[in-house]
Amino acid sequence: MFKSYFKIACRNLLRTRTFSLINITGLVLGIGCSMLICLWIYNEVSYDKFHEHKDYLYQAWNRGTYDNKLQCWNAVPKPLAAALKNEYAGIVNTCRTDSRWFVTKVGDKRLSTNALVVDPSFLSMFSFPLIRGNVKTALSDVFSIVITEKMAAKMFGTADPMDQIITINNDRFRVTGILKDLPLNSTFKFEYLLPWNYYIYLGGNDDQSWTNNSVSVFVQLTPNTTAAAINQQIKDITNKHTGGREQTEVFLHPMSKWHLYSKFENGQITGGRIEIVRLFGIIAAFILLIACINFMNLSTARSEKRAKEVGIRKAVGAQKQSLVFQFLLESVLLVSIAGIIAVIAVFLLLPVFNLLINQELVLPVRNWIFWLTLVGFILLTGLLAGSYPAFFLSSFHPAGIFRRTFKKGRGTINHRKVLVVLQFCIAITLIISTIVVVRQLQYARNRNAGYNGEKLMYHWTNTELDKNFQSLKQELLSKGIAISVTRTASQLTEPFSSSTTVSWRGKDPANNTDFERGAQDEGLIRTAGMTLVQGRDLDLGRFPGDSTAVIINESAMKAMGFKEPIGEVIHEFNTDYRVVGVFKDYIYGSPYEHTHPMIIVGAKNMYFNVIHMRLAAGGDMVKQVQEVEKLFAKYNASYPFEYHFVDKDYEVKFLDMTIVARLTTLFAVLTVLISCLGLFGLASYMAEERIKEIGIRKVLGASVVRIISLLTKDFLVLVGIALLVAAPLAWYAMHEWLQRYAYRTMIEWWVFVGTGLLVIVISLLTTGYHACKAALTNPVKSLKAD
Repeated sequence: MFKSYFKIACRNLLRTRTFSLINITGLVLGIGCSMLICLWIYNEVSYDKFHEHKDYLYQAWNRGTYDNKLQCWNAVPKPLAAALKNEYAGIVNTCRTDSRWFVTKVGDKRLSTNALVVDPSFLSMFSFPLIRGNVKTALSDVFSIVITEKMAAKMFGTADPMDQIITINNDRFRVTGILKDLPLNSTFKFEYLLPWNYYIYLGGNDDQSWTNNSVSVFVQLTPNTTAAAINQQIKDITNKHTGGREQTEVFLHPMSKWHLYSKFENGQITGGRIEIVRLFGIIAAFILLIACINFMNLSTARSEKRAKEVGIRKAVGAQKQSLVFQFLLESVLLVSIAGIIAVIAVFLLLPVFNLLINQELVLPVRNWIFWLTLVGFILLTGLLAGSYPAFFLSSFHPAGIFRRTFKKGRGTINHRKVLVVLQFCIAITLIISTIVVVRQLQYARNRNAGYNGEKLMYHWTNTELDKNFQSLKQELLSKGIAISVTRTASQLTEPFSSSTTVSWRGKDPANNTDFERGAQDEGLIRTAGMTLVQGRDLDLGRFPGDSTAVIINESAMKAMGFKEPIGEVIHEFNTDYRVVGVFKDYIYGSPYEHTHPMIIVGAKNMYFNVIHMRLAAGGDMVKQVQEVEKLFAKYNASYPFEYHFVDKDYEVKFLDMTIVARLTTLFAVLTVLISCLGLFGLASYMAEERIKEIGIRKVLGASVVRIISLLTKDFLVLVGIALLVAAPLAWYAMHEWLQRYAYRTMIEWWVFVGTGLLVIVISLLTTGYHACKAALTNPVKSLKAD
């Protein structure tokens, strides 16, 4: 029986090649797009799931009121780890971590590498398997180092790295362990581990300050302890250890939410990447739904073609259930063919998709769960797409069919129209959403950064560069390679630190405005190409007193309530600073948010982290970089030359939004394409169904234009209805989405008009082919058609 059904299904698919091709193409696009999105979603939701103790691991966060807002941050004081473990019974283990970049040396090889400085408990809390070495002793010595497989290959090639020496800061570290390479879906990113005791060795002591929030602390709970219970116990721990000086709360953030839920508002989790995951999950469902709607519409549209088949089967005793099974089998067979093609297409296109989203997704072809899920996915899609046509076709009455009185009811046509409207509602919503996302990205890109990042190079400093800085600077300037050189505490696109202890004349005691804080030696305004609004820049060379001077941005001037701040004194960290200049706000954080108040102090004796160099205008930048490299080789011989450009760093701030814009654009185009495939097929069947009517109209004198108008009018009405329904829905959805950004674009009227015109033109082009073909057909042939 099944074999017979299968043969009939194959025969029907081959008999209606055009119908099958349109449906398979639409389903391939729908299933393929959904698979790509699902692969990305799976990667996002699988972050950190490989850890054995994942259900009991948490990160300690702070919660406090700053800028008159309840804020959360994940930097905590160093002594918190020991206090949590020693004072609370439900906590079995804690670990401090701090990410750092060091220059590692092996022989003549010198590389800048990413270290994670950790407590020894790190290896027992987290599941990063050791290929070589002992978990309990690998980080017990001050000068022990545990490296990943990639790091081992990078530093030692094919040689055995165990017990080999790696030099960092002129200290010799012995390789005591080799880690399996980190999974791509790991929150932690590092090339090797260093023991926390090395920090103590460098500083001479272990910082026990409870007011210095500078490290990450991770906590492992016992299986019978809940985070809610621990949170209630530990919330006042900082307050207790500072005698009430720090009014912050500590709480635990579960590992399951580290990657997807990182956004906090008013002290509570409000989202993060989960919002993007949900968005593309909805898009995947909509794309698949549109492909299924195509199948439903085309199957019901050609119902008269199969009416006799149904009548004969029923006349010889076929039950409705067997007919339903037959049509569902055809649907599943067609979807299976599309699914196989889609898997092949995804496999071939995945590298291109990875470039588009800047990730390394893989098709898990060796995972049986993947294949089981795929089979279930195809079966579900086949049943979803084929259910309505199957029940519709199997409900025909044989008597009416053989008397040729069978006609498709008005309800069927109405259902088809509803599905077309739904299909284009989704497509129009996606188009409008894509335009708004792209406009928001462009709006932020066009925002004045407040500095000139072009040809602005920076290099991280070190003890050797710090010692030779003046000589390096003099040569850079004298040779005309650079026109200005400045040392700063951090790169221009990131603030050095923040402070709530800034005070000034007339400050309200209840005001706890959070100020971003930076430091420089001299010439930052000129080097960065910033705009000075009042006063002058800091210059320790010309004005030695600038070691206790400060320049502030316009937001800081407004926060302090000064119209003429030059000469005013502000107090911070037990030091009085005299305001000597005001500079125009520049973007150092998110380009979608307002700029916060900022102060930049003059610092003569502090250890700077970055050297900024403004390369001379007009010169060949490649040659200029080569000249800079030669000077760094002269004055920084012990370290590799690793430079960066500020404008490239600034572009990174747009990376996530750029990926969202790319994906929404891609899937909006594919959604329209799938919708048009369905419209193309429907137009073909509608023209074929009305072929005699068209012939009669032509005989009676109807013009070609009139006939084309007649055939396309119904489709345009449906598209118009879809536009009227989708426009307000899209406006509401995108208006709500834009509210998360302080700096946001407007949704202009032309977005809706332009989308409407675009969809109407595409619909006309799609249906126009069959309309023209039918209108130009010889009426004699039309009237002879059966």
